[in-house]
Amino acid sequence: MTDNEKTSSGFDQNVAAALCYSVGWMSGLLFYVIEPQNRFVRFHAMQAMLVFGPASVAILLCLSIPLLGWILSIFVLYGSAVLWLLLMFKAYQGKLFKLPIAGDMAEQRI
Repeated sequence: MTDNEKTSSGFDQNVAAALCYSVGWMSGLLFYVIEPQNRFVRFHAMQAMLVFGPASVAILLCLSIPLLGWILSIFVLYGSAVLWLLLMFKAYQGKLFKLPIAGDMAEQRI
C-alpha cells in the first residue's frame, strides 16, 4: 500500500492514522469502525483506544481523590498530551510507531 492511497474514510492513510488520535479513544473507535481494510489505520485506531481509554479513566480516578489525586492528575494529563502529540506526528509521517505494551496489543487485534 502506498503512502498516498485513500482509505474508506476518503483520507490518505497517513492523515487517517493521525486523525485516529485527534480526540483520543473516541476518534480511535470511530476510525476502527469505519476503516475495515487498511491495517495501518486500524493499528493506530486500536492503539489510540488502548492508550487514551485507560488514560481517561486514570484522570477521572485521580480527580476523584482530593489534593494528592488532583496533583497526580496533572502528571497524567501532561503525559497523555505528550503521547498524543508524539503519536499523531509519527502516524502522519507514515510510521508504525508502537508503544511498548499498547502497540503489541494493538498489533494482535487488527
